[in-house]
Amino acid sequence: MVISKYGTFVICGLATLIVFSFNSCSPKYTPYSGENLFRSETGIPDYTQLNYWAAHPDKWDPSDSVSLPLRTSPSIKETDVFFLHPTSFTDEKYSGQPNAKIDDSLLNKKTDYTSILYQASVFNGSCRVYAPRYRQAHLQMYYSKDTATAMAAFELAYQDIKSAFLYYLKNQNNGRPIIIASHSQGTTHAKRLLKELFENTELSKQLVVAYLLGIPVEKNYFTALPLCKDSTSSGCYISWRTYRRGYEEGAISAQDTTIAVINPYLWTPDNQLADKNLQKGAILYNFNKIYPHTQSSQIVGNTLWISKPKFPGGFFYFTKNYHAGDFNLFYVDIREDVARRITHFKKDHNNSQRLN
Repeated sequence: MVISKYGTFVICGLATLIVFSFNSCSPKYTPYSGENLFRSETGIPDYTQLNYWAAHPDKWDPSDSVSLPLRTSPSIKETDVFFLHPTSFTDEKYSGQPNAKIDDSLLNKKTDYTSILYQASVFNGSCRVYAPRYRQAHLQMYYSKDTATAMAAFELAYQDIKSAFLYYLKNQNNGRPIIIASHSQGTTHAKRLLKELFENTELSKQLVVAYLLGIPVEKNYFTALPLCKDSTSSGCYISWRTYRRGYEEGAISAQDTTIAVINPYLWTPDNQLADKNLQKGAILYNFNKIYPHTQSSQIVGNTLWISKPKFPGGFFYFTKNYHAGDFNLFYVDIREDVARRITHFKKDHNNSQRLN
């Protein structure tokens, strides 16, 4: 895992990275230029157009990339993942623009070759991947003392996401099972989306699982959506934030037990130490290389503590904040968990239908 010049809140990647995909030559897919050169006349996303999706089944994009060791026969993808990417609008010289422009080609390219490649691609083994572009709030909005401006920025971003999801639901879903997945700012919005559209609604019956990573999820945030209790549960959510063992700064506390945390080796909220040999594999800077058994993990207080990851060059990696690796430090673990939960969801769904 390498932290890029774009800041510590995104998974790093290079725009020049060579990307591989089974579907890149299929006539079904719109070619991916890698430049994202489109112009919005109104500045408002139009989700009827593929340009406004960072990932979509009807075009080739970096979420379709499959690491070489994971390439197997294509599976039947009966489940959809709606993925909400983290903040990539992180310019250090904040110009006072609270929200990103939807047609910012450089920013969209940055998003596609960081979070869409290294995070959204986790799900392509079992799911069709949908990831809307949205007018994300600038990173500074999390720290701004101008509360009104910050709230308005996050509200604008959320309304884009909600609009994208409702369009997808009406025009693409057709009753298919759904996974909600998100990181960082994406999780800020995913929490609200789940609370407004899934909790205590018929839509909850389609929810396989929600992966809400990188932002605290209070244990009492949801009234009906439960925390997953084990590796086969469905209709539940999973959350963690990753730090080096012993890290306690700011709101990170070994005593705070109010935040929901799941250990991605055990897939339970238990606080037992999980040995690094349980870890299936991380994907770091080299997308086509898998690193198994890189770190142990344990839930401590309100976060997930891991040992210092062992990977080439890791000796020079001194940070104790692994926010940027919440997904790709556990890439294969999540990928296998997705497939397993879909299997159990379908089994539970079929049993429920027979009982009715």
